[in-house]
Amino acid sequence: MLYLDSAATTPVRREVLEAMMPFFTTWFGNPSSHHTVGEAAAGALADARARVAKVLGMRASDVVFTSGGTEANNLAVKGIALASRGKGHLVTTPIEHESILESADYLARLHGYDVTLAPVDGAARLTPDALAGSLRDDTALVTFGFANNEVGTVQDAAALAAVAHERGIPVHLDAVQAAGWLALRETDADAISIAGHKLGAPKGTGVLAVRGRIPLEPLLHGGGQERGRRSGTEDVAGAVGLAVALELAEGERAEASHRISALRDGVIAEVLGRSPRARLTGDPVHRLPGTASFTFAGVSGEAVLLELERRGVISSSGSACAAGSDEPSHVLLAMGVPPEVAQTAVRFTFAHDAAFDPAMLAHAVAASVDAVLG
Repeated sequence: MLYLDSAATTPVRREVLEAMMPFFTTWFGNPSSHHTVGEAAAGALADARARVAKVLGMRASDVVFTSGGTEANNLAVKGIALASRGKGHLVTTPIEHESILESADYLARLHGYDVTLAPVDGAARLTPDALAGSLRDDTALVTFGFANNEVGTVQDAAALAAVAHERGIPVHLDAVQAAGWLALRETDADAISIAGHKLGAPKGTGVLAVRGRIPLEPLLHGGGQERGRRSGTEDVAGAVGLAVALELAEGERAEASHRISALRDGVIAEVLGRSPRARLTGDPVHRLPGTASFTFAGVSGEAVLLELERRGVISSSGSACAAGSDEPSHVLLAMGVPPEVAQTAVRFTFAHDAAFDPAMLAHAVAASVDAVLG
């Protein structure tokens, strides 16, 4: 089996499991308890917080551990917006993950916020000019994805942050897909979301790192854990696992990005060369090293995926969070792709250690398309 759906999830790394194990067994204490077992857990939690902060270029006190990327995005969008006094406007884009778009919709429906969806171009890029034209004096937050989860387009995060900061507006960066592939500490973002299961940590682990100067209204209230920003007994083992996974991915990032980019380019060239119906989606240059996404006009994307799986290739049509939906991808529609073409999407996403023959994959793709066409 060739697993090419790493944007959906990755296996837990052995090093991560080994680092987590003591906090399920020997040092299982509640980190809020004032005894030896609890203090050992608290020490591990503090160490994990510091290690995550170092990779992100933030302070340890900025790091809030969450249950994953969806919660981190919800906390960022709702928490920062609701904590802003006298401001009722939010800017995002139409290609974001559902956790951002639905959070924005919540603010509009229940709190009267105006939401502006800044337009993207046909390659899914948000330009500084487009962002500047969407800002207002009462804009509470700008939120966007560093790298798109469906087509892999990478935004110029630093340039976009500069536009917002010139107006004194904080920036939240959804880095769930970017972590481990792109330099997060160079983005100048005020808040960054990551999810552990994209990096070799377990599902149900995540982080929102938000700079201390940014007010944040908590979504969960209770015992005041995470400096009052997310109440609830912390998942110490999960925090340790995420910290280890993030460090490992960051240590591999430069070499893996170079090697996997070459593999990705080979896949793109081979698929386009062997499948006349194939069209690359996303920016051809500014894209994640591990993402190659296509449409196949006139062919059912879901049928192609089934044929690929019969040939031992596991892939997807886009976001796992939208799996099973009959609707065309909102990302592709925002890029100007016709609905009937958007429903033919196929996405291949590669892990850091991916190694296979691009020609072999392209042959499987071409055979699958031919089989669907009959």
